[in-house]
Amino acid sequence: MSSKRIGFISLGCPKALVDSERILTRLRSESYEITPSYQDADLVVVNTCGFIGAAVEESLDSIGEALSENGKVIVTGCLGAREQEIRDRHPNVLEVTGTHALEEVLSAVHKHLPPEHDPFTSLIPPQGIKLTPRHYGYLKISEGCNHRCSFCIIPSMRGDLVSRPIAEVLKEAELLANAGVKEILVVSQDTSAYGVDTRYQSGIWQGQQLQTRFYDLANTLAELGIWIRMHYVYPYPHVDKIVPLMADGKILPYLDIPFQHASPRILKLMKRPAASENNLERIKAWRNICPEITIRSTFIVGFPGETEQEFEELLEFLTEAQLDRVGAFAYSPVKGAEANQLPDPVPEEIKEERLTRFMEHQTAISAQRLKNRIGHREIVLIDEVVEEGAVARSQSDAPEIDGQVFIDGASHLQVGNFVEVEIEDADEHDLWGKLV
Repeated sequence: MSSKRIGFISLGCPKALVDSERILTRLRSESYEITPSYQDADLVVVNTCGFIGAAVEESLDSIGEALSENGKVIVTGCLGAREQEIRDRHPNVLEVTGTHALEEVLSAVHKHLPPEHDPFTSLIPPQGIKLTPRHYGYLKISEGCNHRCSFCIIPSMRGDLVSRPIAEVLKEAELLANAGVKEILVVSQDTSAYGVDTRYQSGIWQGQQLQTRFYDLANTLAELGIWIRMHYVYPYPHVDKIVPLMADGKILPYLDIPFQHASPRILKLMKRPAASENNLERIKAWRNICPEITIRSTFIVGFPGETEQEFEELLEFLTEAQLDRVGAFAYSPVKGAEANQLPDPVPEEIKEERLTRFMEHQTAISAQRLKNRIGHREIVLIDEVVEEGAVARSQSDAPEIDGQVFIDGASHLQVGNFVEVEIEDADEHDLWGKLV
C-alpha cells in the first residue's frame, strides 16, 4: 500500500523554517511521504511569509503556482494571519491557518488527506525531519515578541513572547548533537529576552537546576561541544554576560544584533527596545573582552522623517562601530504597521540613493575587516565539496547570510568536517584559504 504524498513549500526566515521542520516531522511520523514534485503530491502545504511587501507577493505567487500545478493547497505561516487577503487572490485554497499552528495544519491535512498509519514504515529519526543539511540546524527557543516596533507586524501575526521551557530546548539540542549536527543556530524573535515571560522559571536538566534565561541557555549549550551561534539578539545590558563565554571558546564569538539605526530620534520613532543604550560603548566593551567577536547587523534607511543629517549620523556610526557583516533595507510600508502613519515620508528616490550610499560605505568596512584576516589561521566547517575543492564557513559566517571560505584542492574533505586553514586572500564578502 503506497503512502499518501505531500508537497511542501517553506518560505521566510529561519523561525518559519523550524515551523516547517516540526510540521514535516509530524507528517512523516503519521506515514505521509514528502515529495518535491507537484505532480506526485496528493496535496501541497505552503508555509508563507508576510513580513514585507516582497515576501507577501512571493507567498501569494507560490500559492498560485501550487494551485496551478497541483490544485489542492493548504496555507499556513505568517501570511495566514491575513486569511481574507489570501482568499481574495486565491479563493480555491483548501484551508488557511496562522503561525506556529502545528495542530491546525495537521487537522487540515487529515481532513483533506486522511493518514494511513503503518507502524513498520512510520519511523522517524529522533531529531525529527530537518530542512537544513545534516551538519547544522536551527534551534528555536521561543515564539512571538513583546516589542511593538513601529515598522513591524510580527507580534500581530505571531503573538507575544512565549519561551519554551529550558529543559525542552536543551533536550532538542542534545538530539541534534547526537544526530551529527556540528553547529546549532539559536533563533527566535528576540533571543536575549528568553524567559522574560516566565519570570525565568527554573527547570531541571541532567541534575542541574537552570533558569529559563539567556545566559543559562548559552552556558549549558556550550557543554555539547559543538558550534553554538546566537541570532536576533537585542543589545540589552545582560548580553554582556555571554561575551566571556565567547572569549573562553564555549560558544561562537558571533552576535547577530539588528541595530536598525543610530539616530536616537529615529530609534524612538521606531520604538526600538534598548534604543537609549550607548551601542558604540557596548561594542567597544565586547571587543575588549573578546577581540575576535564578529558582529552582524541590519539597518533601515529612509525611515519616515529621516533627515540627511540623521542619515549621516548612521554612516558615522558604521565608521565607528566597524561591524563585520551588515544588511540594509530601504524602508517600505508594511500593511498594518504603525509607522505608516508617521509624517514626512522619505521620497523613494532619496531612499534608494541613501541605501546605495549606505552599502558602499559598509562594503569598504567589511572588505577591510576581511583583509585584516589574511595570514591568520582559522577553524572552518565544510559545507560543500566540489571538484575544485571545498566550500566552508568560519566562525564569523552564518549559513546563507554571511560569507564563505573557499579551499582549493581540498576535494578529499567531507561535508561536516572541521579543518584548519590559513587565510590567503579576501574580497568584500568571502575568504580564500589553504589547508594547514
